[in-house]
Amino acid sequence: MTGVRVVLAGGGTGGHIEPALATADALRRLDPDMAITALGTSRGLETTLVPARGYPLELVPAVPMPRRPTPDLLRVPLRVRGAVRATVEVLDRIGADVVVGFGGYVSVPAYLAARRRGTPIVVHEANARPGLANRLGARLTSYVATGADNIQLPHARPIGIPLRRAVSTLDREAGRAAARVHFGLDPDAPLLLVFGGSQGARTLNQAAAGAAEALAAAGVQVLHAAGTKNTVTVPSRPGAPPYLVVPYLERMDLAYAAADLVLCRSGAMTCAELTAVGLPAGYVPFPHGNGEQRLHAEPIVAAGGGVLVEDAKCDPGWVTATLLPLVTDPVRLSAMSLAATSLGHRDADEALARMVLDAAAGHG
Repeated sequence: MTGVRVVLAGGGTGGHIEPALATADALRRLDPDMAITALGTSRGLETTLVPARGYPLELVPAVPMPRRPTPDLLRVPLRVRGAVRATVEVLDRIGADVVVGFGGYVSVPAYLAARRRGTPIVVHEANARPGLANRLGARLTSYVATGADNIQLPHARPIGIPLRRAVSTLDREAGRAAARVHFGLDPDAPLLLVFGGSQGARTLNQAAAGAAEALAAAGVQVLHAAGTKNTVTVPSRPGAPPYLVVPYLERMDLAYAAADLVLCRSGAMTCAELTAVGLPAGYVPFPHGNGEQRLHAEPIVAAGGGVLVEDAKCDPGWVTATLLPLVTDPVRLSAMSLAATSLGHRDADEALARMVLDAAAGHG
């Protein structure tokens, strides 16, 4: 089906935007002439991420939903009406044939505007506990995709989470040597990769840095993304394996190729990427919020693809007692890698792209 005009609503956080952009790329591969527009708000990361990937971005008012009854809750209906009206204007101007929502502030007006003008809707939910926007969207369409089979939404079809091609097509074994050269790391020593998202995570930073001496004594090198606003200092020791601290990893695909084991949070995107590339991990769920990060990691751990520890118990002693024996055991790492891979999805971007085309064509 050619000439389809697609609007992707996935603003706010990287967890919404990255799957949207991966889907956009997959749609373009299916039809290079397809018209694809991203819908976002002025407050989200989409204002930088979307233009950088070469897609047009239309901004509409954000409609944040208060989590508790407050006076601000009384203003929500008025804000929703205004945002829906602005979104309808955008969809009319573009001539949208289908709207694809990934959750977040921008998806509520996108779903309601699409419903108002009779435009087909596709919903993708990555998180174990769907947010308000996608719970609404899933009631307005039969085209609902989820990142895992334990996500409860009407009409849900588990396809995985659309990932960047650099990650979804990664061959870790083939890329290992070049990745280690890229970072200036030892070509043969076991490597622990540590990251806590773009902002870093203090618990992970302190646990890994505090275990640096024990890791070095065991011949383990570390690639540690501490976060752009954090400082991690590890005393250098002549002859010790590298302990490389960087603020941020632009090339996560190379970091994954270089690594043998990961210490990380368990956001939906992180879990999806690690299982897609078959990387074992020590998962440390974010201790606040609705507890969904634990739900993301538990199936991987149950399958044998990782270990899980509470944030309060993730310290240098745990890293030394639990991760150090793992990262130095190639046989166990290989088994864990296979287990992680069994839960991975490398083709979710194409699966969702084809669902979008089916929705636009009116196919069931």
